Amino acid sequence: MVAQIFHRRALAVVAAAGAFFAMGASPAFAASSAAATDITAPVRESRAASVSGGDEQFKQLFASWRSLDNGGPATPAPSIKVAIPSRMPLDHSRTTSNFGQREHPVLGGIRQHKGIDLAAPVGTPVYATADGVVARADLFSSYGLYVQIEHGADLETRYAHMSRLAVAAGEHVHKGDVIGYVGTTGRSTGPHLHYEVRVAGQAVNPIPYMVETDAQQVLAMATTGDSDGD
Repeated sequence: MVAQIFHRRALAVVAAAGAFFAMGASPAFAASSAAATDITAPVRESRAASVSGGDEQFKQLFASWRSLDNGGPATPAPSIKVAIPSRMPLDHSRTTSNFGQREHPVLGGIRQHKGIDLAAPVGTPVYATADGVVARADLFSSYGLYVQIEHGADLETRYAHMSRLAVAAGEHVHKGDVIGYVGTTGRSTGPHLHYEVRVAGQAVNPIPYMVETDAQQVLAMATTGDSDGD
């Protein structure tokens, strides 16, 4: 329907241009007044401009019509950049709890630990482990002060229990940027960073993503990880 409307308008422009040419060739028009001799040049310029404008309008209408018939204007597909986490989130720390089954230090019982705990003094800088976009930066349940970074291809990293945040949701960050500082907010028994890597929402062992070697890149790309749990 929209294409038909544009088509009718285009035909109207062409018809108007043809009528103008016919009127210009009419003797009655040429002799309409004695003053016509004095404005011959301006009339020709105006006629040329009018025809040119009509032709340009026709081109625009035709382009719009064709675009609508093709389902709308073509837009290039967005390029998707994937960045693989490949560094330690802290410069100096010690591991206090690994990924996998463990006895929960607060709730008790054997539960799945979805990341790795790295102990460090309060205020120790926390670094983004790959380029990405901050999806969340706020208080989040038992995670306390929390940052989540999306790295493309359903790959994300999570940083929890911080004392202070240095980024906001929507920011683009680069590998090595400071995103916050170690703390003990949320469900925590002492100053540390809880660090997670998730693929398509599933927590995976972050250890292969915490080094910077060619082998790590290959392993990280191939890893789908262990099953998720509470």
